[in-house]
Amino acid sequence: MKSGVKRLLGRAGFDIVRSTNNLGGVDDFIPFEATMRAARAAGLSVGDHIDQVMNGTPGATQSTIDELRALGVFAAAPDTVLEIGPGSGRYLEKTLKECSPSRYEIYETAAPWASHLVETFGVVARPASGSSLAPTPDASVDLVQAHKVFNTVTFLCASRYFFEMARVTRPGGRIVFDVMTETCLDPATVRAWATQGGAGHDSYPAAMPRRTCVDLFATLGCVLEAGFLAPMGVASTEVLVFAKTA
Repeated sequence: MKSGVKRLLGRAGFDIVRSTNNLGGVDDFIPFEATMRAARAAGLSVGDHIDQVMNGTPGATQSTIDELRALGVFAAAPDTVLEIGPGSGRYLEKTLKECSPSRYEIYETAAPWASHLVETFGVVARPASGSSLAPTPDASVDLVQAHKVFNTVTFLCASRYFFEMARVTRPGGRIVFDVMTETCLDPATVRAWATQGGAGHDSYPAAMPRRTCVDLFATLGCVLEAGFLAPMGVASTEVLVFAKTA
């Protein structure tokens, strides 16, 4: 059963890592040592190895970064970036190729991956509770992002993070994350998840109403600028880009 779950998660398009604080039902992981060895043997970065070999979606991470660039997310040269659940760092690595923040904070519950990201990229690892960004001050971050995170946790876990993301973002800053909205869940796609997506794994895949996100962030002084689809599992997830206005 465990090997079957790993195969399912290997197709999911996100970084699942073992957490010492298992909130949200995701308890499998991309093993640190084995993944590092496999990436080196293939002559690939860890992120590209996960995209190409483990997930079978070559270029998926880069395509998301390309879309964000086209939307001007990096054009403002964010000086402070915060990422929730960077896992292997595949989005982190490509973000750093787009901008040069003086500070990049991460909240990652998997200690081996967090240590690797600190040593490799010089990021700052904050204590991760699995639901809060409490160590980060209010209105102190230019770009807050989370990729392939909120479709793997429970509704309340994601919602609590939403409040925190808005809190730490400064006016004029951006908030970027993806969720499995109704845009991603037409009847044919629901059938694909039900029949091809495997047995499921606790909270994954987790749906989140698009309108809920837009309306909630509006009450928090954030306006939706754009949304686009990105590959995930047997279907897709929707990346949403918000601007903090107040």
